[in-house]
Amino acid sequence: MSRLTPKVAALLVLPPLLWAGNAMVGRLLADTVPPLLLNAMRWWAALVLLLPLGWRAVASAERRAQLRARWRPLALLGLLGVGAYNALQYLALTTSTPINVTLIASSTPVWMLLIGALVYGEHPRLAQVGGALLSLAGVLLVLVRGDPAQLAGLRLVAGDLWMLLASLSWAAYSWQLARPHPSLAGAARPDWSWAEFLLVQALFGLVWATAAAAGETALAPAAAQAVRWSPTLGLALLFLAVGPSLLAYRCWGLGVAAVGPAMAGFFSNLTPLFAALMSAALLRQPPQAYHALAFALIVAGIVLSNRR
Repeated sequence: MSRLTPKVAALLVLPPLLWAGNAMVGRLLADTVPPLLLNAMRWWAALVLLLPLGWRAVASAERRAQLRARWRPLALLGLLGVGAYNALQYLALTTSTPINVTLIASSTPVWMLLIGALVYGEHPRLAQVGGALLSLAGVLLVLVRGDPAQLAGLRLVAGDLWMLLASLSWAAYSWQLARPHPSLAGAARPDWSWAEFLLVQALFGLVWATAAAAGETALAPAAAQAVRWSPTLGLALLFLAVGPSLLAYRCWGLGVAAVGPAMAGFFSNLTPLFAALMSAALLRQPPQAYHALAFALIVAGIVLSNRR
């Protein structure tokens, strides 16, 4: 892993900006499209856009044999990064606000460090532990709505729990990128380009996402039938397919490869800042004083974790 450079920092700042936009669009569409269906629609649109760039990954019998030989690790990548994370976030947005959801996602560095230590034997530096604790303090501040006295009687709403699960899923996905299965590492990895690799993840992830959307439709058919199709919905899906899907995943993959998932995880904590600005502008949900304090703790965690 290399040191953090301005170029890598720029790569890691763009995904939080796009993810904040993803949270905003997810909240705006919460009453228009069921969350699991929205996730499947997003990734089907992304797959269509990826095909001209990554079609070689499935273009020949030899290439398809490579996928079949690696279906287990690829299915796990697809579940964590495509099938679970975004679906859980859209579920969270049905009962919570973009600011709260993105601030709760700031617990990701904690899960990054825990998974690294428990699964991969990566013992965090003291500065990383301190940065993670600062981020966790920011998350707790949001959960108690700025009143520490409420901590004893804290009751998590459904959206909070869904977002905590989404953060855990994303941390596990990032470690799978940084410490891939032996069949996806080194000389054993097929010579996929970034677009081909993302296409492969989307193919496997869509199996999970489509199955989840089908289950959602079976349980609540009226919600799926009530989807209101419009040019606005089409533009929203195009943004979700291009920005949070293609561009964000490409930049995140490059950033994780450069500095590791533990360091990259702290940059995901910039998402609440962008979400707060967008919420104030579009949803008329201005951030409160405790949001500012929570963000200050998050930034302090990024700075501290980068100390050597």
